[in-house]
Amino acid sequence: MSLLKIGEVAKQSGVGIETIRYYEREGLLAEPRRRPSGYREYDESVIARLQFVRRSKQLGFTLSEIRELLALWFDTTTRCQHVRQRAVEKIDDVEEKIRSLQRMKRSLKKMIRQCEDRDSFSECPLWEGLDRGR
Repeated sequence: MSLLKIGEVAKQSGVGIETIRYYEREGLLAEPRRRPSGYREYDESVIARLQFVRRSKQLGFTLSEIRELLALWFDTTTRCQHVRQRAVEKIDDVEEKIRSLQRMKRSLKKMIRQCEDRDSFSECPLWEGLDRGR
């Protein structure tokens, strides 16, 4: 098994160097061995782990949720149902975000319709709607 420098790991995994360091600090990756010069040395297995993290993020999982998924990955008692449950929970989160975005869209459309016949900045319903939080 060959040992890789952080730049090689970044290139092969598609994850930036600073992101790799961040994942180490966050506990998503084990602290790598160090050469006498202080440079990090990674074995090739870290590439698969980084790709797993990257794909999980693309599916909307948070770093905390990814940490849980990684713990399941290494737990010999994990069953498919455990992972499936996490995916079902993520779908519920996504559906709630979609509902929230749809509410935002409706509100913005309503304000835009109210703005159509107004020229004055002081009478702009869009501005007034945005300014209510002040």
